[in-house]
Amino acid sequence: MRSTQVLGRLTAAAPRTPPAPVEPRNPDGTDGTDDAGTVDADVPGAVGRELRDLLTGRLADCRALDPVFADDIAERVARFARRGGRRFRARLVWWSLRACGGEDTVQVRAALRTAAALELIQTCALVHDDLMDEASTRRGAPALHADVTAQYTGTTPRPAARRLGASAALLAGDLALAWADDELGRLVLDPELPRETAHRLGEVWRTLRTEMVAGQYLDVQGQATSALTVGRALRAACLKSALYTVERPLELGAVLAGADTATTRTLCLAGRSAGLAFQLRDDLDDVFADPAATGKPSGGDVREGKPTYLLAVARARATASGDRAALGVLEQAVGRADLTPRELGDVRDVLAATGARDLVETKIGRLARQSLRHLASATLEPRPADRLAALLAEITGTPRPGPHPSPATSAGSEAAK
Repeated sequence: MRSTQVLGRLTAAAPRTPPAPVEPRNPDGTDGTDDAGTVDADVPGAVGRELRDLLTGRLADCRALDPVFADDIAERVARFARRGGRRFRARLVWWSLRACGGEDTVQVRAALRTAAALELIQTCALVHDDLMDEASTRRGAPALHADVTAQYTGTTPRPAARRLGASAALLAGDLALAWADDELGRLVLDPELPRETAHRLGEVWRTLRTEMVAGQYLDVQGQATSALTVGRALRAACLKSALYTVERPLELGAVLAGADTATTRTLCLAGRSAGLAFQLRDDLDDVFADPAATGKPSGGDVREGKPTYLLAVARARATASGDRAALGVLEQAVGRADLTPRELGDVRDVLAATGARDLVETKIGRLARQSLRHLASATLEPRPADRLAALLAEITGTPRPGPHPSPATSAGSEAAK
């Protein structure tokens, strides 16, 4: 392995990767992201350009501090954020803004900056999540801690390389969160942003950050203590996905558009239902979906002992019916890293036989329909509202709705159950 001498220290050289492609610019030299219609045509692309511009400055600052730090940590954070996933949160912010009538230049710029900050806080969450779960890959590439470990294996003892990889991931997540907060902090202080909007934006952002950490902790705490109760599983899912992934991004978009309290609250209700359905769908996919479609090995939640709602329902139903065989399978399988494909098949059989799989599928459908009813009850711009409805259907893994879903016929909230 190559090494490089920096400030008197011998360090392993970070592997060089080709630079990310530069997004095309308009003939006039601008990138078009001040225009709402241009962003409408490609929201992920517009957010990617925003991230490019933001991260270029951050990387220059880090390189001026120390090239080893820049190569090992900052560059990896930037690559992770720019590689992106499906950019759900960014798209939710944008279409919420547009559905609430946001379209002027100040609102467009603020929405893109907020979306970029969300992508960075998601980078923090995923880098830390991979470290806590000891996951080796993410988005088709090595997880950050695994990548740093591999870089230094051979130049340092293996245990030291592993400790360095874990420490690097912890610090990389912290750096991503700091960059996200920096961007939101500058936006809140932007004199072009209305003061009331800036105040509301800061309040939602502070709430979102705390909910994200709380959801992550309940996840790992439940995993460590085997706290697989139905209520606890739903609470973790609500904090981790319903609020952080969907509800708060929708609220951020509404706030930036200057939406009234009633509209904002209705969008939050739609987001909470869709977000909970999203997490329940993820639970099902982890066990039953084709790994080629999900991009990760099947049964990861079972092997890690994750306190998912699906597993909690199966255990509760087996207990209620006195099905000792089903309980025995779950007891032997959940939390075992060496679970074989045959044993995972036994878990699938239990999830089906107890009715847990069907119950979760039914609940996802109810939540998805409820989300669309909430959305339809709000006074929104029709075309962006249709795009938002389609995005919520994508998130929940349910059929894409036609234009203008039917108004709510009941006031009950499945998400609260």
